[in-house]
Amino acid sequence: MNRLLKIARAATPGKNTQFRKDKYGSSGIRSFLRDVLAMANAPVEGPRYIIVGADYDAQGHKRLNSIDADDFSGKPSYQSLANEYIEPSVRIRYKPVSIEGKRIGVFEIGDCQDRPYMMRIDYSEKLRRGDAYIRTKDSALKMGRRQLAELFERKFRDSVSADDIEIGFPGEIIHKELQVNCCDLSQLPSAEASKKLDELFAVRNQSKKTGSTTVMARLTHARLFGADDPYVDRSPDDLMKEMKELRHKYRDHDNHFLFESRAEHVQMVVYNQGQEPIVDASLSLIMPNHNAFYVAATLPKVPRDDGFADRTPDEIAEYPSVSLKDDSVQVTSKIGDIPIGEPIDVFVAPLRLCAGKDLGGKRFGIRYALHGQNLRSPAKGKLRLIFRK
Repeated sequence: MNRLLKIARAATPGKNTQFRKDKYGSSGIRSFLRDVLAMANAPVEGPRYIIVGADYDAQGHKRLNSIDADDFSGKPSYQSLANEYIEPSVRIRYKPVSIEGKRIGVFEIGDCQDRPYMMRIDYSEKLRRGDAYIRTKDSALKMGRRQLAELFERKFRDSVSADDIEIGFPGEIIHKELQVNCCDLSQLPSAEASKKLDELFAVRNQSKKTGSTTVMARLTHARLFGADDPYVDRSPDDLMKEMKELRHKYRDHDNHFLFESRAEHVQMVVYNQGQEPIVDASLSLIMPNHNAFYVAATLPKVPRDDGFADRTPDEIAEYPSVSLKDDSVQVTSKIGDIPIGEPIDVFVAPLRLCAGKDLGGKRFGIRYALHGQNLRSPAKGKLRLIFRK
């Protein structure tokens, strides 16, 4: 019997265990954030658990309520929600277990030693930036000024100053700027294929207007795609549909172009100049998004035979967590303990990015925040990417 199943079966409500009858889902995000804050701030040692799909009646009997499989699909991504709204970062794992034929969900929240955990930004009018909750025996209570002051005072007494931390790009010295090469994005496989279809579409339209045969279309097709690719008489509508599907069709080819053959591999380092190691550190980055700026959300697939093959689970796990927003790119990396007196790499697998020529001569600011269990406050600062013309 696995560990989470044992916990779901045997645990009772308390400061480190909460039971909830229904899934959170997209409509319960506020409750999810509040409950995670409360569990993370609970005065207990070790992991904490929220068990979804089980509760207790008035007589103390456990009742089970099966949770849909879709709740474990990553939509919503509970870890991403925690990363976006809660600081310091909280590690969450969500897994299904089966009890008496019912599918139950178990959230495991990693050991939380960096209290207080608070809302980083507003979620709603009822859950605002700076709000913090704490778990009592059977409920989540909003923390007041006195409780927060006590936690901050305790944290300050046993902590490392952010002034002792230096973060940047590696080299003989730690650099605050990084030069990034730009490439021609018109050479993307999907863009090359689109140009060919555009030309074929123009020839096909011209043949239709003049009432000529398809000889020109056949010759154009042979020139663009080669004699080995058989000609198919496609209507303008067929060609338009094919153009719309190009990005999906060439997704793996484009990703290999962007994040393998033309990629910039970006590493960062953290240098601890304090008097003690930083415990359980993690670094978060926020940089602008742009239609000519690409950051890999995961490592690209590997070319194999006539197609592409998935990376190994270990390779995928080594890459940092990347969240692509409309106006920003957010990156999170778990570092672990940072010793004294030597620069430590931030990423196990370097961050991969690619910039188009439209960015040549421009600069992007990168805001960073380093969290750690014994950091007095997050070490924050700004770095720059400089795009070569």
